[in-house]
Amino acid sequence: MQRISIGNYLLTRLEECGIRCVFGVPGDFNLTTLEQLTNRESMEWVGCCNELNAAYAADAYARMQGAAALMVTYGVGDLSAINGIAGSFAEHVPVICISGIPPLHALRKRLLLHHTSGTGNLEDVLHCMAQFTAAQARITPANAAAEIDRVLTTAMREKRPVYLQIPSDIAHLEIAAPRQPLDWVSRLADPAQLARAVEQVAYRLEHAQRPAILVDGDAHRFGLRPLICALGQSLAIPFAALASGRSIFDESHPLYRGLYAGEGSPAAATIEHSDCLLALGVRFFDSTTGIFTHEIDERQMILIEPFSVNCEGQVFEGVHAADLLRALEERFANRERTSHIAPSVSAVPAPAIDALPGAPLTHAQLWSRMERFFTTDDVILAEAGTAFSGICATRLPAGCTFISQAVWGSIGYTLPALLGAMKAAPARRHLLFIGDGSLQMSAQEISTLLRHMLAPILFVINNRGYTIERKIFGPQSLYNEIQNWNYRALPAAFGPECTVQTYAVRSMDELETALAAAEQARNLVLIELHMDPMDAPLSLERMGPQIAQFDYGFPPPDAGRL
Repeated sequence: MQRISIGNYLLTRLEECGIRCVFGVPGDFNLTTLEQLTNRESMEWVGCCNELNAAYAADAYARMQGAAALMVTYGVGDLSAINGIAGSFAEHVPVICISGIPPLHALRKRLLLHHTSGTGNLEDVLHCMAQFTAAQARITPANAAAEIDRVLTTAMREKRPVYLQIPSDIAHLEIAAPRQPLDWVSRLADPAQLARAVEQVAYRLEHAQRPAILVDGDAHRFGLRPLICALGQSLAIPFAALASGRSIFDESHPLYRGLYAGEGSPAAATIEHSDCLLALGVRFFDSTTGIFTHEIDERQMILIEPFSVNCEGQVFEGVHAADLLRALEERFANRERTSHIAPSVSAVPAPAIDALPGAPLTHAQLWSRMERFFTTDDVILAEAGTAFSGICATRLPAGCTFISQAVWGSIGYTLPALLGAMKAAPARRHLLFIGDGSLQMSAQEISTLLRHMLAPILFVINNRGYTIERKIFGPQSLYNEIQNWNYRALPAAFGPECTVQTYAVRSMDELETALAAAEQARNLVLIELHMDPMDAPLSLERMGPQIAQFDYGFPPPDAGRL
């Protein structure tokens, strides 16, 4: 055991989880913990413009780094951040939310304090956060070491956000705490259970005529990417990904069939006709299946979850996905590859779409060109809406990392997420594609990017409002319009002493000029893409009426005036 302050014990545990940056906003209940943080040379405080943006930044940092920390103050800070935390909960991202709360003596007396509901109920915020976190605790000197370890272990094991409350008057107090590092690694399951699962899954794969692999985001979260890629190579069978599981596979590989998003998607034939579909952590959401247009026979699907396997209706509990994939890869590694699997044509870059000189830029032209602009090791972020729909039609180079909020879909997420991703991997090139409506939600975080001297390439799609909503309902309605900002002036406003490059693009010629400059830039680049309000990627054109039918019971052409 060791003698250590509660705040420093928590920070030490965060470091053991691989966390080197803490995002958040200071408040009067978390200042002693922040003092301890800023006194540590091994950790960095990244102050954000508000708690919601900080939660988004922490989410992306965790996707890149494995875990993240967020620090807020009680009540106003917690509830400002809760939307971001809920997104991390929905998408299985381990963010450790630390809230500085009123002192213990005030909690015991139920005093009427600022930042509270004014009722004396100081449990309400804890109850709110419990709905969107996998574990919660209010720290005291008596429980600090045990509860900090329990909550952080839960976050790392389950890949979900967790919540800790630290009363303002105890962070500096010393406790007796373990010296050994935090151990969250799940131990090998029952060997006999694992062996049974391996035998049954292997038997199905060996006797299948049309095997295939489908992956989702949990392959990223649980560190399974190298294992599933190695197994895919050993089996030599085709593979695909849901939009929420992009950049797991090399999308230029001959066996890659594209994204699977239900009816009409590139991988539909391969996935839906498979007689043995190895599905890794797959969850079928409306947003990733073309509004539930997927037609997969679940009897032919082997569902591999992080800690269980379902094969032909038989569930093997306690079998860890990593152990199963490793055992299957060893089993198939030296076998002759089956010859009945038809080869695929290697992926080639999308052909350039010609445009007349000076003709207005379209989404078809934009995304065709961007596919050829992407390079190995890029980190690419795409906001929900036109950007996400457009980039789903592209193929990404090997080694790319793709970040988007395909499930939670909170607009404004990706700009603060860009900050988090860049703090996790500052040496890589980062590109953000975001619509004007989304940018207006979280534009302040451009100032934090500049303050930290980060140099991403920002593509702002200026289509004068919410084009994704226009495609669903009310194409000419006022509620889908927004104020047109001078987007290229934002960097100068947020960082008047910073050097930036900005470009206005209305045609392919202007886009080529901006891209050439961006490739050489060493500072932040903002490229404003002026697009027609009703121009959209083909997938969004198709999806709009489907969403309207699902949400309202009739497609937009039949809506009329309600």
